[in-house]
Amino acid sequence: MYCASREDDIPSDSSPLTFPVVVDHDEIPDGGSKAWCAVLGSFLAQFCGFGYASAFGVYQEYYSRVYLSHESPSAISWIGGLSAFFVTAIGPICGLLHDRGYFYLVFVGGAFLQSFSLFMLSLAQPGSYYQVFLAQGIGSGVAQGLMYVPSYAVLSQHFCKRRALVMSIVASGASLGGVVHTIMLNKLINGPIGFATGVRISAGLVTVLLFISCSLIRTRYEIRHDALPVNTWKAAMKCVTEVPSLLMVTAYLFFQTAYLYPFFYFQLESVQHGLSTSFSFYSLVIVNAASFCGRLSAGVIAHFIGVVDLTIFSTLACAVLLGGMIGLSSMESFIVLGLLYGLLSGMNIAMMAPFMALIATNPSELGVRMGISFAITGFGLLVGSPISGALLTKQYIWWAPALFCAIIAFIGGILFVILRMRITRPPEARRQSLPESLKVNE
Repeated sequence: MYCASREDDIPSDSSPLTFPVVVDHDEIPDGGSKAWCAVLGSFLAQFCGFGYASAFGVYQEYYSRVYLSHESPSAISWIGGLSAFFVTAIGPICGLLHDRGYFYLVFVGGAFLQSFSLFMLSLAQPGSYYQVFLAQGIGSGVAQGLMYVPSYAVLSQHFCKRRALVMSIVASGASLGGVVHTIMLNKLINGPIGFATGVRISAGLVTVLLFISCSLIRTRYEIRHDALPVNTWKAAMKCVTEVPSLLMVTAYLFFQTAYLYPFFYFQLESVQHGLSTSFSFYSLVIVNAASFCGRLSAGVIAHFIGVVDLTIFSTLACAVLLGGMIGLSSMESFIVLGLLYGLLSGMNIAMMAPFMALIATNPSELGVRMGISFAITGFGLLVGSPISGALLTKQYIWWAPALFCAIIAFIGGILFVILRMRITRPPEARRQSLPESLKVNE
């Protein structure tokens, strides 16, 4: 089964590249109760998965100040960085299992592990770095990864023309989760309830929502477990041998190296700049709330300007804003920068899955190709925050990590520009340089 690409995926100017397919449009319903239940279930999975990781700034600040105060900011950020890395790193395995028909086993297993890991985190003792690292960095990270790629890939069975829209809706679940979990965790672990009980309450909410998620998501068709539907090796190699795919993956690798810096350090920075405790607790909420709006609106905006151009704009704008973090000092500057960065970074992340779906001309390869692409870009999530923490040091030299992240994000933006220029070359020159799977009849 294939899904036709749309002319508005890439703007119509300059002889745009369209990614051709052979498809029977009637095969994909593009709606219906089953399809929208899958969207809601995937939304809740993102809310409880990557949405929880988006609230790590609360843990970063609390661990630095109270629970793991003897550890450096870099060491603490390895916990959140590893968790975010696992979200995408195990994507190839999850994508392959999804393509072979094991969606429910992978997804439900991830939901169970997420709940279990958070309850185990509540048992971690103060000052016990390894206990927190195992429960939150590894356990919760692997759990989120088991749900992440399948929650996106399953949507391709239900939607074609609305795919960018529904994927942006699902992506917004992570930002809304970041808002809710940030407020909830700040009130609980920084309040009279304390760390252990606060985390257990949070884990209870996650458990209930993931149970609903697992009940809602249903695949549209079943795949035989004993048959490999695609050439896995061939599909995986396309991610690094096809020039458009390679440029896309490399660009996202650079951007994601810088992406999480505000999410991990924004609240800590506001505290260190002497702003009120109440505002500092909500500074990260501002970023996540704006990110929710950005992710939710990205699908609509992409309909008019295209996935590629929206990605270029948001990446370069985020690079400028990351550099602007050097000048943070007042409450007003934190609010403005937090709103703008959250909005634009949310748009950028929401376009990742549609971008990968745009590149993958064969939907039967989508799980594998998304998994490989997410895994490669995940290395940016793994090393970015620890590098920023090392540059920050215990003396809190705030300009160093901000400048580093701005440069890295800018490089990612330039790579996206190169990709855009490549796909808008004259038709004959473009056909000679593109892989066979992306060549079209002009």
